[in-house]
Amino acid sequence: SSHFGPRGQAGPTEERKRGAGAMSKLNIDTLKKGIAQIIEGSKEKPRKFLETVELQIGLKDYDTQRDKRFSGTIKLPHVPRPRMKICVLGDAVHCEQAQKTGIPFKSVDDLKKLNKNKKLVKKLAQSFDGFLASQVLIPQIPRLLGPGLNKAGKFPTLVQHADVLETKVTEMRSQVKFQLKKVLCMGVAVGNVGMTPEELRANCLMAINFLVSLLKKNWNNVKRLHIKSTMGKAFTIYG
Repeated sequence: SSHFGPRGQAGPTEERKRGAGAMSKLNIDTLKKGIAQIIEGSKEKPRKFLETVELQIGLKDYDTQRDKRFSGTIKLPHVPRPRMKICVLGDAVHCEQAQKTGIPFKSVDDLKKLNKNKKLVKKLAQSFDGFLASQVLIPQIPRLLGPGLNKAGKFPTLVQHADVLETKVTEMRSQVKFQLKKVLCMGVAVGNVGMTPEELRANCLMAINFLVSLLKKNWNNVKRLHIKSTMGKAFTIYG
């Protein structure tokens, strides 16, 4: 399931149409080759950490000043970043759940102790890749922490009592966000070198099709697509 930001919702039929057109532009064999070379390269020079596979995007015919900047998040079929560090900013119920399941958490009192100190809030933001927050805490975040998490692009995702924390964490680890800022290039994590070629391919295709659906002129705005692992070479898969 993909959700678009507040900037426009695509109906299911429209999205399907866009998706169908998207497949033809990308040569699947080129993608397969690129993925094979990335996996091969990571085996030749094994690293001490799990390398992330990133999709790098170059756009064209887009005026970041005049055209509307898009933003969209999609959940990929296979978790691209299993080691992404998530912290729960929880009420009593969620803190207890987090403690039981071994998920890092902070209570309201912990947050109050930071005393809105910019350095401490920044340190908190840098210690984790993402945050979940209980429903009662979300409106209090700016008051408790100031704008620090928002500035870091890590404003917490809502978690409710009906949710299973571990499922929410997995969901966050599966999501990638495409957001156009002032430059015409961007990169998102689409997997890691521990995945099978099929898993990587499924994630790449879903991410690319979703990105194309966000663009004003779809494929006509795509200049180049590369995939690369953290320490490996970049492979051009389009353009």
